[in-house]
Amino acid sequence: MRSTQRSLDDTQSTGEKKRISAADIEATGPHAETQDVYDEEDSGIDPVYQAKARVLNDALQEIGMGRYQWYLFIVAGFGWFSDNLWPIVTGLILSPVVNEFNVQGPFLKLGQNIGLLVGAAFWGVASDVWGRRWCFNITLFITGVFAVAAGGSPNYVALCSLAAVWSIGVGGNLPVDSAVFLEFIPASHQYLLTILSIWWAFGQLVGSLVAWPLMANFSCASASDCPRSSNEGWRYFLYAMGGLMLLCFVLRFGVFHLYESPKYLMGRGRDEEAVEVVHKVARYNGRECTLTLEMLREAGEAVEEEVKEEGREKVMDTSARAAVMRKMRQFSANHVKSLFATRKLAYSTSLLITVWALIGLAFPLYNGFVTYFLQTRGADFGDGSLYITYRNQVILSVIGVPGALLAGYMVELPYLGRKGTLAISTIVTGVFLFASTTARTSNALLGWNCGYTFTSNIMYGVLYAVSPELFPTKDRGTGNAIVASANRVFGIMAPIIALYANLATAVPIYVSGALFIVAGLIALLIPFEPRGKASM
Repeated sequence: MRSTQRSLDDTQSTGEKKRISAADIEATGPHAETQDVYDEEDSGIDPVYQAKARVLNDALQEIGMGRYQWYLFIVAGFGWFSDNLWPIVTGLILSPVVNEFNVQGPFLKLGQNIGLLVGAAFWGVASDVWGRRWCFNITLFITGVFAVAAGGSPNYVALCSLAAVWSIGVGGNLPVDSAVFLEFIPASHQYLLTILSIWWAFGQLVGSLVAWPLMANFSCASASDCPRSSNEGWRYFLYAMGGLMLLCFVLRFGVFHLYESPKYLMGRGRDEEAVEVVHKVARYNGRECTLTLEMLREAGEAVEEEVKEEGREKVMDTSARAAVMRKMRQFSANHVKSLFATRKLAYSTSLLITVWALIGLAFPLYNGFVTYFLQTRGADFGDGSLYITYRNQVILSVIGVPGALLAGYMVELPYLGRKGTLAISTIVTGVFLFASTTARTSNALLGWNCGYTFTSNIMYGVLYAVSPELFPTKDRGTGNAIVASANRVFGIMAPIIALYANLATAVPIYVSGALFIVAGLIALLIPFEPRGKASM
């Protein structure tokens, strides 16, 4: 799954201090709080930090979108690429791994999903302790090193263990990479966070293209006679994909020079370095920047004076502990309660969490075992060679790329919007899965799965964009974290369910299809439609 995170400045805003009542939120929708609304007590964010963050935001807006940000768009895209590539990898190697080790396959997916959950939880906090730059680079390095090591696995336990470790790196990509990206681009171009999903589609495509010759030519046909010497394809594949991650790491670390996030530096009390980074970005882009160290310090001092006049002492804590606490405060009771402040808002939040959870279960359940299912069905049809199996996987991957782009167009259509597009694409995805079990030729099966891949990419494109829009401004970080957690936790359940299913049948496909349809119907019930409204 891919998890989408937002930076603090995206979820907090400036202006006159005032309160918005629950009735106001219910009457006008989740965006009743505008960028002119700020309440320190409810936000839980250090007001000095917030004031300085606004100054840095203005400076980045002054610089505008330039070369540095466009290069960052590419290297940050490696995180989206990795996030979809590795679930595809474990699905592609499942059949030959099961044949070679003669064991149950779902434990491989279980190890992977546990690693993804741990990575998502760990790296977001680690980036506030060690800095964005190191975490941004090291996640790809961990993924590459342990994936290459997994290619030499002597047994199934070793493979599952290494898959869990490489997935810890994969799980950190979206939380860290999205934060880095948002903290360097001007507010006018934050929509590019949605466009980054095109890299997600490329991850599936590249994985399938590389697997095609390796898996088709170096894999044994069945478990009855499958020594390692005749089943090296999945190992070659892991070497290749792990090597690709190490190449991405080299491009990030050695070719593109990522400056440390100015907001991280400011939050750790390193104001001078933060200003210096902003000016370096401006020079890289050939632009001028008027930001000075005095402007940043004056913004903080003004807020300190204001809170002192109110009888309170407030000096920004610049310790590592304080940096972590600023992130952890998004899970405070006040933020969670705000997501359920009114009956209508609670209804919307609950439905969105449910949709993420069901899709979090359905997608890995299908994606993890579709290759095995395609192969067994192809064999039944009499034309299901490994070459055909992986050729079809490449075709499916190509079909998914335009789906991610079409989503951006459909969500702006009148009478359809975000909610309609999400509901229709999710329901049709489930229908295609059910229909695929009726195929009696491999070409028919391929056709149904092309439909599934196309609509599911539309579904994900909408889901990742609409979720932040449906949460109130100051609680958006909390809402994003909750739905992402629901998605990962239910993802862990997928391989557990598969342990009790006969993978040679269509049972996992039926379960996945039903979950998609239910999720689509639930999406129709969401009471808010964000189309045409600014996301603050």
